[in-house]
Amino acid sequence: MSRIRTPLTDLVGIEHPVVQTGMGWVAGARLVAATANAGGLGILASATMTLDELQTAVDKVKAATDKPFGINIRADAGDANERVDLLIREGVKVASFALAPKPELIARLKDAGVVVIPSVGAARHAEKVAGWGADAVIVQGGEGGGHTGPVPTTLLLPSVLDAVRDTGMPVVAAGGFFDGRGLAAALAYGAAGVAMGTRFLLTKDSTVPDAVKRRYLEAGLDGTVVSTRVDGMPHRVLRTGLVEKLESGSPIRGFTAAVRNAQKFKKMTGMTWRSMIRDGLEMRRGKDLTWAQVIMAANTPMLLKAGLVEGNTEAGVLASGQVAGILDDLPSCAELIEQIVADAVRHLKGAVALVEE
Repeated sequence: MSRIRTPLTDLVGIEHPVVQTGMGWVAGARLVAATANAGGLGILASATMTLDELQTAVDKVKAATDKPFGINIRADAGDANERVDLLIREGVKVASFALAPKPELIARLKDAGVVVIPSVGAARHAEKVAGWGADAVIVQGGEGGGHTGPVPTTLLLPSVLDAVRDTGMPVVAAGGFFDGRGLAAALAYGAAGVAMGTRFLLTKDSTVPDAVKRRYLEAGLDGTVVSTRVDGMPHRVLRTGLVEKLESGSPIRGFTAAVRNAQKFKKMTGMTWRSMIRDGLEMRRGKDLTWAQVIMAANTPMLLKAGLVEGNTEAGVLASGQVAGILDDLPSCAELIEQIVADAVRHLKGAVALVEE
């Protein structure tokens, strides 16, 4: 099998420039280990794990592979320092962040030999974390699932590459990638690799219930929507019954649905109404959120769990990139990465053959 060497593969010590993102409730030990063993970079999603669950997941990954892997951490989490302690103690290679960590935290991780890779959604954010010492960045365009911005990858990626060109910092492209053509295109732009979420969710190694995977595979290219009715921020999700109800309803109906779902999942979270309102006030601070959005935001992790873990596609929320509308198979991680790299090599060679000196 041919290999593609990039600054990302050299930085992390992986075989192929392919990253599996830290999707909540999806990126567990089995998927991460399978990705690592296939030569890519698997990233554990720690935001939906307790500290003890994260320790168990790390133990399982290390028992299944000796390859590098990463952990995604919320820099604003109350126990972020404890999670960083665990990451360093266990010798995990990569620390991934959805929200940029402060310079002091980046320095602490780098002093411990950890590779720091925040995700960014704008060129100015990439410039900022590069100045703070981040080793690489993942940049996700609007095609991606979960919280996303309005700028497509084809415009966001080159803007970020231009912004950090002088720093030499590797840029990993995310949003809309699913095959070797995408990897070849990203490399042609100047990226050091691609990161994929939905494509890895739709593999045999993903623990998402089969019925939910079928729901993703049945979606068309118009089967997702970027909604602010879920948690107040732009969030690309599949068009489930719950999402359609929130999108089409009046603000009052949206609030009613939010309260109903808050009641439905409150027992699972162990949250009280008092704690939910306290969290809601914190979320509203500095943001233009309705109370319906605040209540949904407090329950979004549980709504995602309902769909991605428990298989309730109508009561839950299913974060999804637009690529769901073009996928029709469930390969293993090994099959997926092998095919992506082989196709990328073929397309890159084909492009070179077009050049006349």
